[in-house]
Amino acid sequence: MHTPSSADSASVKKAAFEGAKLTKRLRHHVGDAINDFNMVEAGDRVMVCLSGGKDSYALLDILLGLQKSAPISFSLVAVNLDQKQPGFPEHVLPEYLRSIGVEYHIVEEDTYSIVKRVVEPGKTTCALCSRLRRGILYRVADELGATKIALGHHRDDILQTLFLNMFYAGKLKAMPPKLVSDDGRHMVIRPLAYCRERDLERYAELHAFPIIPCNLCGSQPNLQRQVVKQMINDWDRRFPGRSETMFRALQNVVPSHLADSALFDFSNLKLGTVPDGGGDIAFDKEAFQATGSISILDSRPKEPVRGE
Repeated sequence: MHTPSSADSASVKKAAFEGAKLTKRLRHHVGDAINDFNMVEAGDRVMVCLSGGKDSYALLDILLGLQKSAPISFSLVAVNLDQKQPGFPEHVLPEYLRSIGVEYHIVEEDTYSIVKRVVEPGKTTCALCSRLRRGILYRVADELGATKIALGHHRDDILQTLFLNMFYAGKLKAMPPKLVSDDGRHMVIRPLAYCRERDLERYAELHAFPIIPCNLCGSQPNLQRQVVKQMINDWDRRFPGRSETMFRALQNVVPSHLADSALFDFSNLKLGTVPDGGGDIAFDKEAFQATGSISILDSRPKEPVRGE
């Protein structure tokens, strides 16, 4: 029989401490996002879209925790869309949701067959799958009387979308933490907007969530999003803090220093006026503040920062 040593005890205590610190950090990030963008209001019925992936599990778990301590009252309902993918373990989510005592609904719609019939072999299925899923979830939100639809997109998803739009669509556009649907009838929120994916991965491991992989698109290793994700992760390994700086840029936009005439009235810009964000700095030396101990312009590779 193995007798616990002092080293074993210390390891358990350290793991518990790190787990508590991680939980506190994620709750803080979610709370900040909710407050900064007024995502949840008194009396809201929040529909949490649960895919079976790490992000949506974490989203539901953190919102349940915040619900207990929030100064306002709001309700949660978990919704999973069973898209009838071959081999999908239908029992996993209902069993989990019953075990934690949360209200839930499983919606069965065979979007898998539609996607496979419409999309040519070898082509990316994500766009069509996403549109079909979105329409169904909007309908379900109406049926359940949900006032907010919560999605599990995190900070890394938002940054990846920014670069995907720049590289492939010619747009300076990302995922907003809060938006209204095209028809103006549904409010979508992303409470994980400030959370890092690596933290969510650790959180999922800590809680041993019963993860269900997406077999529909899991066989598409060369997705553009995956390529962009690898690019950003490589930057972060070589230049720690770069992702934080890029995300801050999304919250610090200067329209007068871009080139969108619909966003800033360049045509009527006259002498004697100084636009928000300052005037012309073409003749000035740029001064960039270092992020942590490394400048974002430093081209020399650095050892990655490990741990917290």
